[in-house]
Amino acid sequence: MRLRRLAVGLVPLLMLTAACGGGGTEKSKSASGKDLDKVTFTLNWYPYGEHAPFYYGKKQGIYEKHGIDLQIQAGQGSQKTVQATGAGQTEFGWADTPALLAAVGQGVPVKSLGVFLQTTPASVQFFSEKNIKAPADLKGKKIAGTAGDALSKTFPVFLKKNGMSESDVQIQNTDPAGKIAAVISGKTDALLGYASDQGPTMQDKAGKPVSYLRFSEHGLNFYSNGLLAGTRILKSDPDLAKRLVAATSEAWAAAEKSPQSAVDSMQGASAQLPPPGVLSEQFKTTLTLLHTDATKGKAPGVNTEADWKQTIDVFAGAGMVADPKQPAEYWETSAAPKG
Repeated sequence: MRLRRLAVGLVPLLMLTAACGGGGTEKSKSASGKDLDKVTFTLNWYPYGEHAPFYYGKKQGIYEKHGIDLQIQAGQGSQKTVQATGAGQTEFGWADTPALLAAVGQGVPVKSLGVFLQTTPASVQFFSEKNIKAPADLKGKKIAGTAGDALSKTFPVFLKKNGMSESDVQIQNTDPAGKIAAVISGKTDALLGYASDQGPTMQDKAGKPVSYLRFSEHGLNFYSNGLLAGTRILKSDPDLAKRLVAATSEAWAAAEKSPQSAVDSMQGASAQLPPPGVLSEQFKTTLTLLHTDATKGKAPGVNTEADWKQTIDVFAGAGMVADPKQPAEYWETSAAPKG
């Protein structure tokens, strides 16, 4: 499950077919004979609905138009993707912002190229029959969470913003893979998860509707997933980074206009791919996460310094960033998409 994407550690070299180890970007040819930069791009996890724009952009020739042969690889967690990108084991990555903030604080040479999911999908998830309508309805409820992950770290902040404390709920420490099963079996009333991931899966498995209390709708928002690159490639090939960002912004805009076609483009992407209906629900929710009030009407991936500061402050307050820095230490603005 998606919460495992925050597991600590490096992606083994054997899991990545890196092209950027020091000899420069490999080249390939398009069907028309055009020279392309062969780029390794590692996701935060196995492909699921959120990733549809990358496959759609590849299928529609958007990356090729920008001179890029995008090689999409499954990841094993946001922290692993961040570490691998900083180490040069993959040229670019897609990962959660808190994992990036923590890695930069630990000296990993990596920077964001722009956060695309600017409204957090963090949420409390439960079957609609539980009749939970507001945060206060969580009092006395058992909630499956995973100790130490971003959700469990920020959940107390969510409770405090809604006039509650951790003592008002019962957190059951659960392995990420077991949280959905805990709710379906009735061992817990709800789980801490991402609205664009676990919810549609749980609804599909149980055959009954799932509802959410989204953090962002109850006083707490922060950046989620975005593009990243190692500082090495930003120095050695800044033009490639700019082209990758431009192509990705264009791919997300195109996918937003044709969501079902975008989801359909994922066919065969992975043996672990969720069912088509789950993919569609995941991407439908993902499209609600693209902007904050400050970036509405802007191209996908356009960020603001104020939103970055808010995110940094949230995770500093949650104890996940020990030495908060200015946004420029985490975010490479020179490659930002045009608004």
